[in-house]
Amino acid sequence: MRRFLAVRLVQSLATLLLLSLAVFILARATGDPLSLILPMAATEEDYANARRYLGLDRPLPEQYVSFLVRAARGDFGTSLRARRPVNELLRERFPNSLKLAGFAMALSLLVAFPLGVAAAARKGTLVDTAAKTVAALGQALPTFFVGIVLIEVVAGRLQWLPAGGTGGLAHYVLPGVTLGWFVLAGLMRLLRSSVLEVLDADYVRTARAKGATERAVVWRHALRNALIPVVTFAGVSFAILVTTAVVVETVFAWPGMGRLAYEAISGRDFPVIQAVVLVTGAVVAAVNLAVDLLYVWIDPRIRYG
Repeated sequence: MRRFLAVRLVQSLATLLLLSLAVFILARATGDPLSLILPMAATEEDYANARRYLGLDRPLPEQYVSFLVRAARGDFGTSLRARRPVNELLRERFPNSLKLAGFAMALSLLVAFPLGVAAAARKGTLVDTAAKTVAALGQALPTFFVGIVLIEVVAGRLQWLPAGGTGGLAHYVLPGVTLGWFVLAGLMRLLRSSVLEVLDADYVRTARAKGATERAVVWRHALRNALIPVVTFAGVSFAILVTTAVVVETVFAWPGMGRLAYEAISGRDFPVIQAVVLVTGAVVAAVNLAVDLLYVWIDPRIRYG
């Protein structure tokens, strides 16, 4: 296990290194940020002074090495537009994204597990049809469309919930449903197909032959053995919810990482773009490692050498 963890950590660091190089190059390929920062009346001397002040006049390899050394110490520099340390922006936005993603994932799991298992256990019934309809709509409807409809109907006409911003639990419901519906649909379909496959296994038929109740067969014997692909999907989905909920955070004016990334890309704010992408990569790597460790708990037959 220790060797496996060491190898995975080295792989994650190598991936983050390549990711840092890619985002460094691609961010600068978007254009000169000074054209968006300086006024239209700025002279060539103003541009030269600004580049020198911001360190953009140095050769690109030197800029990259400087960025890498500072990032290794946890320092992502200063935002070109906000003129604030990027770490402050991350500390403000990342917890908001984490809370919203946690709410959306919890909602998805609470609905997907009973519906997915019930759809598999009662294949071909009304419950199965209803579950498949919910899943199909969740995967077919665009996220921005769901968000706009919820704002128009629930927040606008009915005025049951706030339309955006942060605050109490009520502020989480609409963006959480919008963000989590797609994940719910994927989890439900994957759980249904996995449980159906396991229900045909020999050990399940043996459990039935020994007199186990259908509830025990489904929830105790079949579900645990059907969880590995579901856990994989849930882990990847959670990482995506935390880091790339750009549309939902923009529609609901939610101050999270997705909205921060959108603002940084729109303003060519290189330090913020680089920081957001690296933090995103670190979150994905950590979640993937956690999922691999969960495999051992779910199925004791799995061993990492």
